[in-house]
Order: sequence, then C-alpha cells, then structure tokens
Amino acid sequence: MEYEFIHDAITGEARARFSLEHEVMGPWLEVEVNNNPEKLTEFLTAINLIKNGERKEMQIVGSEYSVTLSRDEVDIQTNVSLNGSLENSEGLPEMLTDEHIHLDQNEIAGCGIDDFRALLLSWAKFSNIRY
Repeated sequence: MEYEFIHDAITGEARARFSLEHEVMGPWLEVEVNNNPEKLTEFLTAINLIKNGERKEMQIVGSEYSVTLSRDEVDIQTNVSLNGSLENSEGLPEMLTDEHIHLDQNEIAGCGIDDFRALLLSWAKFSNIRY
C-alpha cells in the first residue's frame, strides 16, 4: 500500500493520497478521521479488541464510509456501495443513476490490520492529533 500525506496549499488541511487500488482510503481518512482524536482512538481501540481476541470482527459506520475490521484484514468502503449504489440513488441526477455508470470505481479497499494501525499512527503524527 503506497500513500503520501500532504498539506493543501490553500487551506493547509492534511490530505492523503493513495495508490489506485487503495484510493478510497484517502477520502476516508480526510472525512471520517480528519483531526478528530476520538475517532482515532475508536479505531485504535477496535484494533486492540480484535488483536487481543476480545472481538472477532467489528464494523464502524461513519457518515460516508464504513470500516470492517477482522483479525487479519481491514476493509474500507463507501456507505453507498455497502447499501447498493443503485438502490439508494434517490435524489441523484438521472445521468448518475444509469446502470452503466459507476458512481465510484474504487469503492472498497483493504489492507492488513497491522498496516492499518501503522497508517492511523502515521496520519496522527502528520496531522498532529493528540490522542
């Protein structure tokens, strides 16, 4: 999994850029974690519960993305893809609801749980999140 963190030249906000196959992780970090220490702690706690055998799997649903954590893997996906993109297309422009148009080609990405923990800690350091 290749990624880099940058600061937006105009706003100064932290941004995350990932390789194509992990692309959804960038917006997920920016939207769901951002610089929120409580969210960061929630994910780190979930990782610890799974690694310690207290939970086999956990799902954390955010405003736009959901994360499923298991013993070996973490999957991040858009809530639209989780619920079925065409089933919940109400209110979208007609041209986006056509069966042949994908709202987001990279709606899901996965990585190992240890890599995910390292990613969160790197993001926290880059974004100066105190948790």
